[in-house]
Amino acid sequence: MNALEILSEVIQVLVQAIGIYSFVLIVRILLTWFPNVDWSNPILSSISSITDPYLNIFRGLIPPIGGIDLSAILAIFALQIMQGLLTNTSQLAFNAGISYYS
Repeated sequence: MNALEILSEVIQVLVQAIGIYSFVLIVRILLTWFPNVDWSNPILSSISSITDPYLNIFRGLIPPIGGIDLSAILAIFALQIMQGLLTNTSQLAFNAGISYYS
């Protein structure tokens, strides 16, 4: 296995990690729609502690408009862009490895 193949595999792991984080982030956002959710629950508290630092970055950029927090949309959008860029980079590295060793 050459260095480009290893790089491609590492990037694929990062892409999958971003996908999992995106899912957790969406669960967190959906849970905020229910006002009676007990955030002291250990599972929900963990979800909150994992996602809040990332969401706070975007909350500082876009203030709530009419009580609606649009920063979550920007946060998900940023993750999707990052995931797409990493996927393209992985494919380029893999294709470069194939053409280099062909």
